[in-house]
Amino acid sequence: TTSSATITANNISKSSISSTMGIPDLSQADMALIGFGGTAPAQVLCLVAKAVNDHGYHSITPVRSQSMEYALLEAPYRTFLNTNSTTSTPESSSTRKQLIIYNLPASLTEYLSTASQAEASYIRSLLYQSSNGNNDKVILTFDSNNKSFLGIPPTATEADLISYVYSNNAAFAAQLASATLGALSALDQSAASQLLPQTQISDVVLLLGSGGREHALAVALSQSPLVRRVICLPGNGGTAAEGGKISNAVCEDGSTPLAKTDNATVIALVKRLSVDMVVVGPEQPLVDGVVDELAVECPSVKVFGPTKAGAELEASKAFTKDFLQQHDIPTAKYQNFTCAKAAIAYVQSLDPSDRQVVKASGLAAGKGVLLPTTHQETIDAVNEIMSDKAFGTAGDTCVIESFMTGPEASCLAFCDGKTAVLMPAAQDHKRALDGDEGLNTGGMGAYAPAPCVTPELQREIEKMCVRTVEKMAERGTPYVGVLYAGMMLTPNGPSVLEFNCRFGDPETQVVLPLLETDLYEVMVACCTGNLASIDVRFKENVSAATVVCAAKGYPETYPKGMEIKGLDAIAAAENVKVYHAGTKVDDDQITRCSGGRVLAVTGTGSNLTEALAASYRAVKQITFEDATTKSSLMHHRTDIAKGAIRKKLRIGVLGSTRGTALLPVMEACANGTLHAEIVAVVSNRSTAPILDKGKSLGVTVATQFVSSKGLTKEQYDAECTAVLAGAGVEYVILVGYMRILSKEFTDYWSGRCINVHPSLLPKHAGGMDLAVHQAVIDAKETESGCTIHEVTEEVDGGPVLVQKVIKVESGETAESLKAKVQALEGPAFIEAISKKCKTSTSSGVISYADAGVSIDAGNSLIELIKPSCKATRRPGCDADLGGFGGLFDLAAAGYASEDTVIIGATDGVGTKLRVAHETKKHESVGIDLVAMCVNDLIVAGGEPLFFLDYFATGKLDVEEAAAVVRGIAEGCKQSGCGLIGGETAEMPSMYAPGDYDLAGFSVGAVHRDKVLPKNVAAGNVLLGLPSSGIHSNGFSLVRKLIEKANLGYESACPWDKNAETVGDSLLTPTKLYVKCCLPLLKKEMLTGMSHITGGGLLENLPRSLPSDVKAVVTGHPSLPSVFAWMKQISGLDDHEMLRTFNCGIGMVLIVKKEVVDEAKALLREGGEGVIYDLGVLTERQGDEAQVEMKSDLA
Repeated sequence: TTSSATITANNISKSSISSTMGIPDLSQADMALIGFGGTAPAQVLCLVAKAVNDHGYHSITPVRSQSMEYALLEAPYRTFLNTNSTTSTPESSSTRKQLIIYNLPASLTEYLSTASQAEASYIRSLLYQSSNGNNDKVILTFDSNNKSFLGIPPTATEADLISYVYSNNAAFAAQLASATLGALSALDQSAASQLLPQTQISDVVLLLGSGGREHALAVALSQSPLVRRVICLPGNGGTAAEGGKISNAVCEDGSTPLAKTDNATVIALVKRLSVDMVVVGPEQPLVDGVVDELAVECPSVKVFGPTKAGAELEASKAFTKDFLQQHDIPTAKYQNFTCAKAAIAYVQSLDPSDRQVVKASGLAAGKGVLLPTTHQETIDAVNEIMSDKAFGTAGDTCVIESFMTGPEASCLAFCDGKTAVLMPAAQDHKRALDGDEGLNTGGMGAYAPAPCVTPELQREIEKMCVRTVEKMAERGTPYVGVLYAGMMLTPNGPSVLEFNCRFGDPETQVVLPLLETDLYEVMVACCTGNLASIDVRFKENVSAATVVCAAKGYPETYPKGMEIKGLDAIAAAENVKVYHAGTKVDDDQITRCSGGRVLAVTGTGSNLTEALAASYRAVKQITFEDATTKSSLMHHRTDIAKGAIRKKLRIGVLGSTRGTALLPVMEACANGTLHAEIVAVVSNRSTAPILDKGKSLGVTVATQFVSSKGLTKEQYDAECTAVLAGAGVEYVILVGYMRILSKEFTDYWSGRCINVHPSLLPKHAGGMDLAVHQAVIDAKETESGCTIHEVTEEVDGGPVLVQKVIKVESGETAESLKAKVQALEGPAFIEAISKKCKTSTSSGVISYADAGVSIDAGNSLIELIKPSCKATRRPGCDADLGGFGGLFDLAAAGYASEDTVIIGATDGVGTKLRVAHETKKHESVGIDLVAMCVNDLIVAGGEPLFFLDYFATGKLDVEEAAAVVRGIAEGCKQSGCGLIGGETAEMPSMYAPGDYDLAGFSVGAVHRDKVLPKNVAAGNVLLGLPSSGIHSNGFSLVRKLIEKANLGYESACPWDKNAETVGDSLLTPTKLYVKCCLPLLKKEMLTGMSHITGGGLLENLPRSLPSDVKAVVTGHPSLPSVFAWMKQISGLDDHEMLRTFNCGIGMVLIVKKEVVDEAKALLREGGEGVIYDLGVLTERQGDEAQVEMKSDLA
């Protein structure tokens, strides 16, 4: 017992070493690959492949080695990393040692990173353990700088290394351990030198620029241990306040901000501050030749950025197009023109359906690209650029190119004049408004990595960037810095839209947070032509999203000088960084707006949903406060990355035959029935017709024959998986695939691969094609069909997802049965894929929180709103929350009779919610929701009894939701109904963060003989009850009118001096008419009622009138001020106003003539101070209008 306990303790100690050092538990792994990042050395790949294929290694865990898995799948290695497998061969379990292959950090900065330090400590601890006799592990260390294993003779083969793994050669083990510890010791000595002033690398960096891009660059550069100061010229309020190593440049007096940025000023500053590197942010200094002049005046200073000749890639679109064409780099068909007449003649020669893009060749502040849709618009665009000089001299040369379609991606690459390394692709949002509407901007948000850029596309685009750098070098203009390739992912493959010669904005704000390698080290390597020696790493399983906060009115006229509030609160938040652009710090140290794009709020997370949630949570805390009104003058989009989050499921196909069942799937993807796309078709037969179906989908679909000649089943499956993974496949379907899959394949695609079998499994499992159908007939079965099942190691044994059934007729043959079953296979695939589209998530354990839904927030909301709901108690209900349904006792409410009729009403608040969103005032819309329902309900003569609400949001803000429910509860109190329940739905994939929608449901009761309308007749009198304002209808038009009048919701209200702002007035809640009208209903004074909602008086009043009666309106009041203003701004006539708005009348009562005075008295007792004598009902002749207006709205 004692011995067993000791062994257990030792095992715990060993397995917990990794977890305490930030390394995942590797105790169950046969092999671990540690610290290889984005590299995949051939020597290591060969060793791993041999260990797996020849020596039974199964469970291989990569740690910060993201490139290894994909590289191993490809030829010639064709090896799976079955990280979920725990099986081992009997031989290996007794003789095999755990193999750990460690990649020695290639540089000091890499070694000093937190992750590398954890890895080095872990390796040291294992080596020290082995020296104490614990030799169950073999540690091989790879030196990426020398491309060799430490302590191993250069002549050693993979077989030699593997033979050592099985040996117990203590001397050799000591040799390996000594080499590794010696290398780590050398890195420690370098680190120690960095602490000593006399040997310390302590560089000064001058960063040119003033935007959010430059703030992001400054932050990243300051994180380098090799950098002492980052000086920004001119910088912004963010770089001024950042502190630490970062500051803005000042004049020689030491305090006055240096505003000039011309080349002479830059050179003087470099000399004065002994700058070691200049990093150029914007394009203009590059085009102005700052790099060239620095090379002459300050030759020892490194400059990150291209020369003037290199910057021509951005400065001249005409040059770039010619360059791309000359070097066979894909781009749109084009022509360059210096004469407007020739350009117009070219346009006129084109087919009218051939849409063009017209570009000013020179720099035009990002605005020189026009997107006409017709021939005439194209000609107008040419004239605008070339004749009207809309973009000045930038339009002296005009580029006309074919319009391309597809997703766009921003692809940034580090360049050293010889080669290029591509960063994760980003996507940005250029339009100012949600839904990609409004004017073009510099960018309103971005995210990375972009899901549309698959691993294979990433490699293809990187090759295009490398070719660009190589060809620039060949022409004598080596390109150093960042190459920003704007790519269009067309149906024919990636194509270059344009090149920029600098970091993008706001792309930089999402790409740099993903960079793991020291940015300064990368830039030094670029400046010295040594980029190939640097492993440029990016963080694994991390996404970033940024939301740009702009001044209202941007990109047109916008205010400045507003105080920015909320920054301090965000500074303490995790996974969020606010990058400043148009900001400045005033003399009182208050950060104020000084530009159009003011902030870029970047969130990071383990996936894009988390990153977006972090960003939007922070954005909610920020306001640009107007000094006078104290309202916020901030604008941001609420739909950043919405399309990426709701991206289509990417399907890969394996097939060996005709692939008939694929056709319905292709059609369903094309017509939108499936939210999916086929991105790869792979076959083991070179002549399989299914390959033609793949080719018909376009060149962007990876359609490929993979030969199995000379390969094991596992190797073949690995190569097929490499094709699928390279295309970004998420879900695999087998369509007539005539191969048995390996366990490695089924493990890799576990839960993500389906097959169709031509029988009703589990019957006839293992059979194929006609043999299955013959077996059905021989067994005299009356039913057959097809089964869609998940693919597992057990042939046809995976979970069944869908089955389609047909009858087996008398006289059926195998061929006829096959034809009937085949017709079901396509629809069955569609049904199974549809289920996957609805539930698609990344692999692993996924919680509600991972999906962006907070159960805890929902529970907190319930506790917060319970008191408000309790306050709505009435006879019949206790308004308690938390059950599965709300209960109501009709008898307790006085409606026990069998003559009781139940009335239901449902409604929403419409786009009035947008005003609440913008103003962050939410309680009044809760009252609106109740009013829109119960006002409809009483029109039927009923008494509202209870109410339920539905609150749907992208991200639950507990305080915001509670404010809405408090308003709902208040509306229920005012109308005498109990709030007995509701639903709060948090749906990140349906609503943008910060958005919500409402629906309300009210139930009432009325005795059968009191249901309205009843006995409505000529002679009845019409009484009008005033509205409280616009109520909740017509807000789509109202918001347009506010925009037309150049007003914001925070503006002073032009129609109501008592309202603080336009928003306050518009949010006046809908009036509730229940309590004032119930006494009249109980005394049966009314024959009908009409709630004046959407459609106004003219559309709603007839709903309560019989066909032989019309309303003659003689006493309509003059328009209240809000409607008078709407009428003036819109230009609508009286008729259109009356069929659009309530125009001051919210409820019309149809009263028996003999009780009019009594009815008015009861209304006044109920609180109605104003009652309008609207008119009377008369007999209707023929097809007369049912509402005749005899009074105008003046």
